[in-house]
Amino acid sequence: MLYLKTLIIVVQLLSALGVIGLVLLQHGKGADMGAAFGSGASGSLFGATGSANFLSRTTAVLAAIFFITTLALTYLGSYRPQASAGVLGNAPVPASAPAAAASAAAAPASAPVVSSAPGADVPK
Repeated sequence: MLYLKTLIIVVQLLSALGVIGLVLLQHGKGADMGAAFGSGASGSLFGATGSANFLSRTTAVLAAIFFITTLALTYLGSYRPQASAGVLGNAPVPASAPAAAASAAAAPASAPVVSSAPGADVPK
């Protein structure tokens, strides 16, 4: 389970860095970092509008991967395995009735009995 969490964290970190880098490379309204690398040039590898489509689609895919890994980490972080019942399964735990009766008989009758059960002090 630890290896799975580590793998998901690495994928999440790489997708976050990829989203940051691709957002900075995209051509905005003004002269930003994308214009410095020639994203508006028509003689580029992807053509005049191909780079914008490629960058926006890649950003969307990396953002989806980031959200999926975040949900997976949330699920794995909230997972609590149930305690094993052992070899006996759901066997009832035997109550020690003689010990409880002996301790009740040893207590004086005038002393109030204090119970730790919730709602035990509420009159009925």
